Amino acid sequence: MHATLNDRPLVEVKNLRHLYGKPGDGELLVLDQVDLALRENEIVGLLGRSGSGKSTLLRSIAGIVEPTEGEIAFATDPERGRPVAVSMVFQSFALFPWLTVQQNVEVGLEARRTPAETRRKRALAAIDLIGLDGFENAYPKELSGGMRQRVGLARALVVEPDILLMDEPFSALDVLTAETLRTDLIDLWCEGRMQIRSILMVTHNIEEAVLMCDRILVFSSNPGRIIGEVRVDLPQPRNRQDPRFRALVDDIYARMTQRGPDETRRSDGVFPGVGIGMLLPRVSTNTLAGLMEALAAERFKGRADLPELAAILHYDADELFRVAEILQLMRFAELEGGDIRLTVAARRYVEADTDARKQLFARHLLTYVPLAAYIRRELDNDPDHEVSARRIREELEALMSPDYAEETLKSLVNWARYAEAFAYDEDAELFTLENPT
Repeated sequence: MHATLNDRPLVEVKNLRHLYGKPGDGELLVLDQVDLALRENEIVGLLGRSGSGKSTLLRSIAGIVEPTEGEIAFATDPERGRPVAVSMVFQSFALFPWLTVQQNVEVGLEARRTPAETRRKRALAAIDLIGLDGFENAYPKELSGGMRQRVGLARALVVEPDILLMDEPFSALDVLTAETLRTDLIDLWCEGRMQIRSILMVTHNIEEAVLMCDRILVFSSNPGRIIGEVRVDLPQPRNRQDPRFRALVDDIYARMTQRGPDETRRSDGVFPGVGIGMLLPRVSTNTLAGLMEALAAERFKGRADLPELAAILHYDADELFRVAEILQLMRFAELEGGDIRLTVAARRYVEADTDARKQLFARHLLTYVPLAAYIRRELDNDPDHEVSARRIREELEALMSPDYAEETLKSLVNWARYAEAFAYDEDAELFTLENPT
């Protein structure tokens, strides 16, 4: 057992701000005025849409990135006379493919110069704890996704952290595997078999947060701020069909779709970033059309409750928000109070033939998506009607991470090709007006 910290927070975050990009060159405010206190014996979830800065906050606490402003203070462990320790589990497993399961688990201990025999004993104990006994000498390529994530969990636990940080640890897994691992982790926590004081996890899945967490901090986007705290007082194990569980899920959906007073007339709606620096998530035009058609059908008559819609269409929260927010951005839908409603333009789209749909989509794309309008304007003004994708990518990378820049460009190419707003030559990395509207 750990010695008590006299109710002091294990970690306290005060007035944290994080800006991405170069000073004076279109900096993007990712997190703003974030305050957080993580106390002993609790699981706290950071819940928000993609790009809301929650992973940046987690990485700041882990010491992977340094915030622009603010303070992160750790309590002192009275037993060891040092600040409490943290360890992190990543979404992408992050295993070394050339190392066995046991060797992967021992990596952190080896970095701390732990003696070989102690490393071995602690690694084997951690492997047994998370249910991989017998796979010590297997390599990552021989394991399923769920087993690989168990290795990541064992590697995080073997260093005996006080705080376990988890960045969307189940999002890369299939539904059944994620549910099994989630349940096993909660069982280990409730039984006190993990020597950790608290868990802080990032998730985009509302039901997952209600299933696992004691407190849920809801993040807004652009910039990321904590807009609400939800306490989950339901006993473990929790039942998704419990009316109290459903009420909490509904409440969180409503919080995540509400607009602040400064958002009602903004051209970028609730998307992270502004102007051409707006993050555009990957969603196909078929998916966008499919959601509009489903909402326009007799069952919904153009309006639906988001939790009900997610359940019927088998979406998780983040998937549904990605699609719904693009429709909102392009003025095909409105989000408010946990509901989604089709606009008049969306109803026209659903009723139109293929060519008319493309023309309507193109008009909305070029009117309401700043990056699309910018590229089209550059194409119109260029004598050869060509624009380098490398140049556009560099401009985006000054406003967002390279991964987000790539995701945004791919999204735009997909939408523009469908709408025939402009063309893209992937080999030459050129936007052209080969098929202008």
